[in-house]
Amino acid sequence: MHLNFDPKAVPSPSYVVDEKLLIKNLELLKSIIDRTGCKILLAQKGFSMFSVYPLIGQYLNGVTSSGVFEAKLGYEEMGKEVHSYAPAFSESDFDEILKYSDHIVFNTFDQWRRFKDKVKSDPKPIECGIRINPEYSEIEVDMYNPCFTHSRFGVTLENFEPDELDGISGLHFHTMCEQNSDTLARTIKVVDEKFGKYLTGMKWINFGGGHHITRPDYDVESLIESILFMKNKYGLDVYLEPGEAIALNTGFLVTTVLDTMQNDMPIAIVDTSASCHMPDVLEMPYRPEIVGSGKANEKMITYRLGGPTCLAGDVIGDYSFDEPLKPGDKLVFTDMGHYTMVKNNTFNGMNLPSIVLSTKDGDIKVIQEFGYEDFKMRLS
Repeated sequence: MHLNFDPKAVPSPSYVVDEKLLIKNLELLKSIIDRTGCKILLAQKGFSMFSVYPLIGQYLNGVTSSGVFEAKLGYEEMGKEVHSYAPAFSESDFDEILKYSDHIVFNTFDQWRRFKDKVKSDPKPIECGIRINPEYSEIEVDMYNPCFTHSRFGVTLENFEPDELDGISGLHFHTMCEQNSDTLARTIKVVDEKFGKYLTGMKWINFGGGHHITRPDYDVESLIESILFMKNKYGLDVYLEPGEAIALNTGFLVTTVLDTMQNDMPIAIVDTSASCHMPDVLEMPYRPEIVGSGKANEKMITYRLGGPTCLAGDVIGDYSFDEPLKPGDKLVFTDMGHYTMVKNNTFNGMNLPSIVLSTKDGDIKVIQEFGYEDFKMRLS
């Protein structure tokens, strides 16, 4: 894989976002907006590198947020549409949610009843929706399945309250995770069959996230068919809110080998922690790719890579290389833009990786570096 930046020119560890690759993703997403008239929002839960929000805002329609902090961040840093959804809003947060949001999606009709007077009395127009649970999903892992048994997300058909739709202008569903548009097409069919009668007279429908639109094998034409189906049948505006698709394959994590050792196999300790800096490696779990490496036993020598924390399971995976690793060697993990910066932590006193932008002009911009105060201020 060709890198558009020199790993030796950035701090270690650091997240590096490649602006050229980000623009490539955004251009594809904008082409879908232009062809269908849909609106695409950045789901900040997956990618919140706000230094590139002005760039993203040139292509997309706004952001979606899961609470006050994300809503405020999108409002301040992108300045376009702000959509907010949470399984439950608190009384203490709701006034600020109103301040920053253009759309608010409620998880239950009880939440809608609790807050609708505040919405209606607000001086700015705010469109409200209800999240539905179509009780259909093709996600096999329950942790990532919004529709698994006894899910807390959305209203099922059995619990839907059509008498409470006054003031509701749209329905929202989110049932996907890293999936192609054939899954969406099947989901749309279920949503239409179960909730179609309530879509008549609505203004919009939100297809949620989980659409892997910028993946090389993604079927864009099928996505467009699903969007146009809802637009043409019900006269609806269609929203999509991918998080991962915006940053997919645009980010890297540069790390340095600190030491090597033997224990029945070669082991390398790096200055990056799976637990702290890429927690999905342990949570999903999955094995991220490293530029120039192979799978175990594929190349000359295989190492087990581990982080510097005291957690025994802080192991990234087994990788093979063409030659032995030595302290000071740089390794570059791929696809580290999404669900890394937003989920990292300072467990065990680990410093956070720097945040770097590799610009389209070939420059390296260190956007943010962290230190002791960032660790200390999270504690007391």
